[in-house]
Amino acid sequence: MVLGPFGGMSSVRLAAAVSNGGGLGSFGLYGYGADRIRETSAQLAAATAGPFALNLWLPLDGSDVLSVTQQQFEAHAEALRPYFDELDLPLPTMPERYLPTFDEQIEAALDARPAVLSFVFGVPPTAVIDRAHELGIVIVGTATTVDEAVALERGGVDAVVASGMEAGGHRPSFLRAAEDSLVGTFSLVPQVADAVGIPVIAAGGIADGRGLAAALTLGAHAVQVGSAFLATGESAAVPAYRDALRTRAGRTVLTRALSGRLARGIPTKITDAAEPAPFPVQNWLTGQFRPIAADRGEVELMSLWAGQSTPLARGDRAADVLDEMLRSAAALLP
Repeated sequence: MVLGPFGGMSSVRLAAAVSNGGGLGSFGLYGYGADRIRETSAQLAAATAGPFALNLWLPLDGSDVLSVTQQQFEAHAEALRPYFDELDLPLPTMPERYLPTFDEQIEAALDARPAVLSFVFGVPPTAVIDRAHELGIVIVGTATTVDEAVALERGGVDAVVASGMEAGGHRPSFLRAAEDSLVGTFSLVPQVADAVGIPVIAAGGIADGRGLAAALTLGAHAVQVGSAFLATGESAAVPAYRDALRTRAGRTVLTRALSGRLARGIPTKITDAAEPAPFPVQNWLTGQFRPIAADRGEVELMSLWAGQSTPLARGDRAADVLDEMLRSAAALLP
């Protein structure tokens, strides 16, 4: 079992708990600079003797260099003024950059030599895959359609995550718009398994042993689980977020309002906002108030990423989630 790599919600404690329990703990490095990647990798290596994965976002559609004018930035910030005002925060000024570059991140990630490097939003560069293989690192890509899975296999990845539209968080589509790539997990997994010769990891809508057993029956070699682990005490989610996962996740929506990219989460007053700025500008802007809202427990101003099967999640400890899923799946499988 693979832990979903949460962008912004990963914790060393949770990743280590999954690895120590016999799974593959993952840590999302979205927004991390080289020094922070090295520090986090060292903490993971100290916390578990098991293998772990580091996850990176590829710069889709030139987002590494995407820029807006000062006037455009101010207009986008002004559209979000009600949320800043609600928290008594001033509107932010335009930063010099929104994210570390991919080149900066990948160098640090390769230096850390994790067991696995996983990627979203595209096919990793051939040079990166070759260097990783020289270091003994397994490369995993993420697909939301069969065509994306085939492209990843042709690009040289060792395994592919088949991410169905039920999954929480961002939709990592890259060949077509995310809105045109909404395939359900249990339709996607067997088609991907038929189309590629590399191992398939099913993701999306899997939160208990029944989902695990079903995914394996349909041709997956493993599953990736996010929301069920995000709800545990070891995750980086604040108590108000974990409470929302327990009480409000019966309905989720797809929205671009929080980051500029399509993502699934629990609806809040922000998720219906119209005409967000492009990614990563919108993500940076909302990122100036979301952590403050989290600190104060203001859930309506947070990003509450959650998958459609979150209500099935059970267990307050990662070890309990892992053990229960494996035990109940084993009872269902031949």
